[in-house]
This record gives sequence, C-alpha cells and structure tokens, in this order.
Amino acid sequence: MDTSKERKARRQPIYSDIAIETSLILRLVFHLPLRQAEGFLKSILKLMELYLPCPDHTTVSRRNRTLNVCRCTRSLPEGPVHFIVDSTGLKIYGQGEWHSKKHGKRWRKRWMKLHIGVDENGRILASKVTDGHEHDPSQVPYLLIQVNREIERFVGDRIYDQEVVYEAVDHHSPGAEVIVPPRKDAVLSNNSISIPSQRDRHIADIQSKGWPEWKRQSGYYL
Repeated sequence: MDTSKERKARRQPIYSDIAIETSLILRLVFHLPLRQAEGFLKSILKLMELYLPCPDHTTVSRRNRTLNVCRCTRSLPEGPVHFIVDSTGLKIYGQGEWHSKKHGKRWRKRWMKLHIGVDENGRILASKVTDGHEHDPSQVPYLLIQVNREIERFVGDRIYDQEVVYEAVDHHSPGAEVIVPPRKDAVLSNNSISIPSQRDRHIADIQSKGWPEWKRQSGYYL
C-alpha cells in the first residue's frame, strides 16, 4: 500500500536541470532567498504568459546539492588575438550597519578594482583584482603574463598612455600594434622624424585627421 509521501511524490512534477539552474541563477543575480526566488520566477512566467509549473523552494534546495551544471566552454581560435583592457570598481560589502551598531565597530564601504582583458569576441583572457589605489597601467604587465597567445593588437583607453604599457606589450609580443589614444597634452618625441614610434604616428594622425577620424581608421573601435 502506497504511503502518503509516495503519493505526494508522484503528484509533484519532475523538473529538468535547466529549470532548477534558472531558479538558482535568479537567486544569485538578485540576491534573493529561495522563497522570493520562487515567487520572482512565477511572476516572470506570468508576464511572459507561459503557464508552466515553477520549482518550489524546497525542490530547488534539495536539487541544488546534486545539480549537474552544464559548463559550456569554447576553445580560442588559433592565431594572434586582439587584447582589450579596462578596469571597473567593485564595492565590497561587509557584515553591515547592524553589525557595527551591535558590536561597536565602525562600518565603512570598501572598494576594490577589477582589471580585465578580453579578446575581440568578449572572451576573458586575463583578470586581476587589486585595491582601489593601484593605477591601471601598472597592472598591464600582470595581465599580459596570463595571456599565452601572441597579441596582434592591444587596445585601451587614454589612461593606458604610459611608457610601462608600451614596454610591456613590446616585451610580450614584439611588433604588436598598440591602439591607445594619446593624452590631450601629448607631444611628439625627439625621434619622431627619424624613427617615429607608434605613439608618434598616432599623435600625427590625430593632428591631421582629428579624433573621430583617427578612432575610426586606427581600429580603436573593434
């Protein structure tokens, strides 16, 4: 004779791994408890006019332990890559204001900086997290160490117009093209006539063509 637990199990729908994974992704992205993630997913399905059963929070909690997450990885294409670098600030959350009031500790926000390098297709090739006081150009050598491919073109914004960047790129991939907008007060070097550097050529092109045309023709807009 079937028990009530067995009858209840037969009545419950069997959810696929992708359904459980979707619920968990919403929970992580929006920082929701399991119950709120369940309600959020139900609201999304209702707005989309999809009358599908939604995994309840207990099912998601139980399946989370044994969920087989599909990690889709693609190998990089052969040959040199374009390396685009940038950085962004990260706000670090501690235990919060309530913890500081309870224990008498001063609560303050912390900021870190994420330095990241991607290829022309947006695939992450290198990354590094530092405190907020590290300058972006100083982290370029550490990013390049992580790239085990030859670099055809290095692209960055104006803050990377530093000698350390040009030297690091040339050391990693001699002959690589460095597309970095020179600073507004940039001037030609003393050897600009006899042996013009890439930076000298960029400055000369900007003076003759203007900023918008230089950005279009130089490859700054990949």
